[in-house]
Amino acid sequence: MTFPETVPYDHGMLDTGDGNLVHWEVCGNPGGKPAVVVHGGPGSGAGPSWRRFFDPARYRVVLFDQRGCGRSTPSAGEATTGLATNTTHHLMADMEQVREHLGIAKWLVFGGSWGSTLGLAYTQAHPDRVSEVVLFSIVTTSRAEVDWITEGVKVHFPEAWAEFRDAARPGEGERLVDAYARLLADPDPAVREEAARNWCRWEDTHVREPGARLPGHFGDSRYADPAFRMTFARLVTHYWRHAAWLEEDQLLDGARELGRIPGVLITGGQDLSSPPDPARALADRWPGCELLVIDDAGHGLGHASMSAAAQDALDRFARY
Repeated sequence: MTFPETVPYDHGMLDTGDGNLVHWEVCGNPGGKPAVVVHGGPGSGAGPSWRRFFDPARYRVVLFDQRGCGRSTPSAGEATTGLATNTTHHLMADMEQVREHLGIAKWLVFGGSWGSTLGLAYTQAHPDRVSEVVLFSIVTTSRAEVDWITEGVKVHFPEAWAEFRDAARPGEGERLVDAYARLLADPDPAVREEAARNWCRWEDTHVREPGARLPGHFGDSRYADPAFRMTFARLVTHYWRHAAWLEEDQLLDGARELGRIPGVLITGGQDLSSPPDPARALADRWPGCELLVIDDAGHGLGHASMSAAAQDALDRFARY
């Protein structure tokens, strides 16, 4: 059971110096254990539900909306917003600026899905700034993982995938993620909107809980918002087509150096969007890391056992 929702006691907009303003907020106990939330997507934003996994009496929780999404500006959903300064390395630098601005020496890193990639990249780049790591629905955003989520997983959803592919009208040898990125940059607003709608429909297909993959199931309500759809689709395709600007196996290789940082990795055994293999590979290389595979769970923390595992890890680390 999660904690009651808390209200931030501090918030602001970080001026990154390159035209981006990154929204941040802090909730919980000002004297509590520092933790930072790394949301998924890319492009989902740090919604209030993230606050409920932390004991507000014991944690000082920092949430931020990654560049171009949520309350950060300018929005990636605007056709005029360039994405040249929106990369994994820019996001890691933003995290460091927020940490320094708030006077935090070390913080626990908590994130999921895309947030697990960014959380791992940040931890490996700044190990002295991280006390513990709790990640779920693990991905490393490798080219192989992107190809699986956009093409390979079609074996489970052949009809939905065929619609997804046909709507992209890919050129000869063009990857679907590149085709959608191209459509989302089209000068015609109608073309962009159709691409965003089709991309989000496919996302909603492969991330659903196993028991919810039924005709007529209502998916993620955020996709009903055209502005959210456009922001989300633009940022996801931007990051995926570049494999998050990370070297092949960079996060796997870097995990070998994390032995002094306690970590908990939580993954769903029925997660078709981010299968357990990357989490297992990371745990094999990360000395002392704890891997939890929830056999009947899918993607995200919607499954009660996934949510309970995440909250249990956070409660344990709150004692340190």
